Amino acid sequence: MPLLTSLASIRIAVYFLRKTFQPGPAVKAWENLIATSIWILVALHLLGWLGAVLEGLDGMAVQMGDNRVSILTVGKLILAVALLWVLALWLARLIESRIGQAEYVNASMKVALVKLSKFVLLVVAFLLALNMVGIDLTALAVFGGAVGVGLGFGLQRIASNFISGFIVLFDRSIRPGDVITIGDKFGWVQELHARYVVVKDRDGVERLIPNETLITNEVINWSYSDRNVRLKIPVSISYDNDPEQALALLMEAARANPRVLADPVPATRLMAFGDNGIELELRIWIQDPEAGLANVRSDINLAIWRSFKAAGIAIPYPQRDVHIRGGLVMLKT
Repeated sequence: MPLLTSLASIRIAVYFLRKTFQPGPAVKAWENLIATSIWILVALHLLGWLGAVLEGLDGMAVQMGDNRVSILTVGKLILAVALLWVLALWLARLIESRIGQAEYVNASMKVALVKLSKFVLLVVAFLLALNMVGIDLTALAVFGGAVGVGLGFGLQRIASNFISGFIVLFDRSIRPGDVITIGDKFGWVQELHARYVVVKDRDGVERLIPNETLITNEVINWSYSDRNVRLKIPVSISYDNDPEQALALLMEAARANPRVLADPVPATRLMAFGDNGIELELRIWIQDPEAGLANVRSDINLAIWRSFKAAGIAIPYPQRDVHIRGGLVMLKT
């Protein structure tokens, strides 16, 4: 009977470990540790030493107020916390898979529900473990006060990021897939976590932005309520060229690009008569900022260059006149 019980325990533990965590060396090591511990208990039981060992561990105890804490109690607590912790994580993954299949829940709310359910399950698992080993829950008052002092001094930034993470999730200001700019950093939101947000830029670099930064700093969300984004492309032409012809070529270059929206329609403007040439501007709209902004600028600039070259329109460069008077060189713009 002990052999069958141990085999069943090993299989159950391995099942929950493999269903809860990704396969890897750590999971394999935990499987071996659990199997070895169970076989040691079985061997002690078969030799008749298990009762004496447990009594010896229970005898090594200290008195903490009204609670008696022994090595056996600590061992039971660790075992109970580990088992309930794995069970809570397994339930959290099950809830995550069910929420992920919901069709009428947006991505941000899905992440919020998953994180909240996981937090609640882990807290309940810890409290149940304390209750299972007979530790009075009122003793947590002292522990809670110590944790509060620790949060006030050393862990305030961690607590701030944790709370900010839930604010971001529930107000839905940042969602997975959004295109955002923080300072001079531009990228796509990949994942939302309790402490940070994963943002991936065009170079494939993943940045871990603390949640507190998203709350306290200015964030540009290119796809918050409207995915349409306007881009301005400045161009200069020589005073010897016809600006109306150049504006028409700008419009043709915009309409020829498949990413440029027909509605709102592209617009061309003569902005100013500059020192070196006539300053024009092409204004276009796109609805897929996640596909990049610099690439569409490059494509349109290249099309403008080709069309200007074919039409004989020159793009000016700074002009400088050099006058020599009395051996002195004078530079005049």
